[in-house]
Amino acid sequence: MTESGPPRLRVGIIGAGRVGAVLGAALRRAGHPVTGVSAVSDLSRLRAEALLPGVPILDIPAVTADADLVLIAIPDDSLSPVVAGLAETGHVHPGQFWCHPSGGHGIEILEPATRVGALPLALHPVMTFTGTSVDLARLEECPFGVTAPDVLRPVAEALVVEMGGDPIWVPEENRALYHAALSYGANYLITLVAQSLELLTTAGIEQPQRIIAPLLSASLDNALRLGDHALTGPVARGDAESVARQLGAIARVSEQAAVGYQALARVTADRAVAAGTLAPQQAAELLGVLGMNLERGDQ
Repeated sequence: MTESGPPRLRVGIIGAGRVGAVLGAALRRAGHPVTGVSAVSDLSRLRAEALLPGVPILDIPAVTADADLVLIAIPDDSLSPVVAGLAETGHVHPGQFWCHPSGGHGIEILEPATRVGALPLALHPVMTFTGTSVDLARLEECPFGVTAPDVLRPVAEALVVEMGGDPIWVPEENRALYHAALSYGANYLITLVAQSLELLTTAGIEQPQRIIAPLLSASLDNALRLGDHALTGPVARGDAESVARQLGAIARVSEQAAVGYQALARVTADRAVAAGTLAPQQAAELLGVLGMNLERGDQ
């Protein structure tokens, strides 16, 4: 007697970019056969051949023809017109799962496909991708932002678990804010670190990564555990004179960095007051140094 496992889905992949090819490989690893992949550029064809060996490279209509699950992994701004165009030309079939990995969109973007009988899923891996096999290991326990109709939530979450990920439910109406929050933290952290490294290099520090890496690692750990109560430094202490010296030193070498420091110092002071770790009077002195008053109207 043979044991039957969960149903396997024939997967068609539209877009062999860094995300689509990796997620396709993860689904294949979980036992879902990948029946076709579309790849336009030479690089995407090479990626498809490396991560999905033996899978035929097809045009988009052929990719969708026999698929139970269509993974459409294309740039966000292309999703709406491509989905609408495929639905209008009869390349979306009733009963097919249509899934995208976009962070900023939920299932509303798939409405043209849903209207002709497709089953919409939004599965966003919260990770940066290289488009290589290294990413497959990184998917283990990777959080995925999941949005789907309630009746399809078990299917969506099961697919994430099969890929090795950790499904996190994101309501449709909050999808844009969810993605903005992730971008706020991840993208601008890189900007901050790169700017700090430049300033250290200008200050004559060789191999600035060595001096800043332990500090940044500890700060991130403290922030994740303690939130605003992890704040340290002259702004958190209300040391207006130190802030003035720092701002002046940065402004002498980089106006761009000074503007960023000024903006972040204002936000930090505001959050420290709200958290009760900085007295309003100290904040007022800081904001005076930063060229503003504590009054909301001046912000």
